[in-house]
Amino acid sequence: MKWSRTVLVISLLASLGFAYLFFIMRPTPAAVVQISDIAQKIKEGQVESIAVEDDKVVAKIKGAPELASYKETEVGIVETLGSLGVTQEMLGKMKVTIKPRSPWEGWVNILATLLPLVLIGGFFFFILRQAQGAGNQALSFGKSRARMFTGDKPTVTFDDVAGVDEAKQELSEIVEFLREPEKFISLGARIPKGVLMVGPPGCGKTLTAKAISGEAGVPFFSISGSEFVEMFVGVGASRVRDLFDQAKRNSPCIIFMDEIDAVGRHRGAGLGGSHDEREQTLNQILVEMDGFDTDTNIIVVAATNRPDILDPALLRPGRFDRRVVLDRPDRKGREQILNIHAKGKPLASDVDLSVIAKQTPGFVGADIENLVNEAAILAARRDKKQIAMLEFQEAVEKVIAGPERKSRVIPQKERIIIAHHEAGHALVMRLLAECDKVQKVSIVARGMAGGYVIPLPDERYLKNKTKFEADLAAILGGRAAEEIIFNEITNGASDDLNKATKMARAMVMQYGMSIALGPLTFGEKEELVFLGKEIGEQRNYSEAIARKIDMEVRRIVETAHQKAREILLANKAKLEEIAQRLLKEETLDAKNFEAMFA
Repeated sequence: MKWSRTVLVISLLASLGFAYLFFIMRPTPAAVVQISDIAQKIKEGQVESIAVEDDKVVAKIKGAPELASYKETEVGIVETLGSLGVTQEMLGKMKVTIKPRSPWEGWVNILATLLPLVLIGGFFFFILRQAQGAGNQALSFGKSRARMFTGDKPTVTFDDVAGVDEAKQELSEIVEFLREPEKFISLGARIPKGVLMVGPPGCGKTLTAKAISGEAGVPFFSISGSEFVEMFVGVGASRVRDLFDQAKRNSPCIIFMDEIDAVGRHRGAGLGGSHDEREQTLNQILVEMDGFDTDTNIIVVAATNRPDILDPALLRPGRFDRRVVLDRPDRKGREQILNIHAKGKPLASDVDLSVIAKQTPGFVGADIENLVNEAAILAARRDKKQIAMLEFQEAVEKVIAGPERKSRVIPQKERIIIAHHEAGHALVMRLLAECDKVQKVSIVARGMAGGYVIPLPDERYLKNKTKFEADLAAILGGRAAEEIIFNEITNGASDDLNKATKMARAMVMQYGMSIALGPLTFGEKEELVFLGKEIGEQRNYSEAIARKIDMEVRRIVETAHQKAREILLANKAKLEEIAQRLLKEETLDAKNFEAMFA
């Protein structure tokens, strides 16, 4: 393609040069007349000179443009003019020049004839090559877009993956099978054909797949689920066939399909019926994973954060035999991930990664990587050579609540309201034993919040009813403080009310924590694949039950609100003390906050 373009460009430049030489630099041609007219001019004495070149005769006229004519080929100029009445005496009075024929003239004429033909031919040749390229591109739609990694130089290994020890153990068996298949075959064991990695976004599913490739040292094909389906019918299934053909030629190997839910959703769930392009792709994947030709050492690893919408045929034994869960890491796992991301970074002596791990419950691997990066950026912004604990603390708050907005000008009256609001949250949390400890209280705006209270939660997986009720009271403590101190309420508690209502409704409808309604769940979610997530809620209860649910939600929220009011009324002086301290210092950490209760 590049060669044909070069030829076309050279041809165009040559044609322009030819045109310049022969049409711009060429002298103005003489007017062509009969040879008898030139003879008459000679008789009248108006001709100064005559130039003869081959059969062409050019006469220079006195005070007028040149005239040109043609004589017979075999007859000389003297005989031609003599037959027209021009005597030797007349010719002697003027200059007669006979020019020999140029040897290049024939080539020039040939070039002048052939060059347009060459240009036209080159143009059609270029168009043909373009069409062939487009045809090849159209034919390549059916080829797999998978990237192949040989595994000779691994960039990621299991040492780079932390916080998912059980998942690493499950996946290490696959690596061991690819390295030593005889160990399993001798015992009659069959290695799983497919492994489905499940977990929320950012937990390291793709990173773990790269580590499998690096550990196994075998060819690794990586492709995303969305890369199968294109605008042309049948392309997805063709790409699946091509992908598995490549894998069979490089067996043993691993195929990694990221975000497999793009093509692996329930069949027959779409608006287009059961025969659409996505389902053809899924059918081909099912056939390739467990069809007749399955005697190859190909292991398919897939990742998704929506296992609930995958087709059951994809999850049955013989296809994705194993389901490996990569959940949010616990405190120990977060500390291991912090150690990995902090490796190679200059940390100050006061940095304690175990404390940071404790302060970041619910963080996944991607959040922790972002946290360490934000801390490094903060240190660089302050022209520091090391990352201190202060930068890590600020990075945690930035990831949770957003960047500080110190430039935001807040009227003093509103600052007083915000201080009492946040003091109300913190005081209720401090005085209720079931609530989490207070890590930090601040009235410095972050993100969309005018102030915030950061808890230091204990590592727990189960929450009882008492814990929910205490959290509800802490959430409503800010609104209760506004009512007690100012005898007025603001819209600052809108987010608190939203959280409290959702928590109370979940207690009633999902967790069965309502005495009036008993241990029952209410409502079923409906989901259509092509119309969005949770298109509606199917009510499997009557209007009378719906009324009871609303009344129970109201009762739970109002009880928690009353509990918060009682605590703050009994400790009004302490509430005022915390608020005044916040107005003075803007931020209280755990140590300073606890010192107020010594």
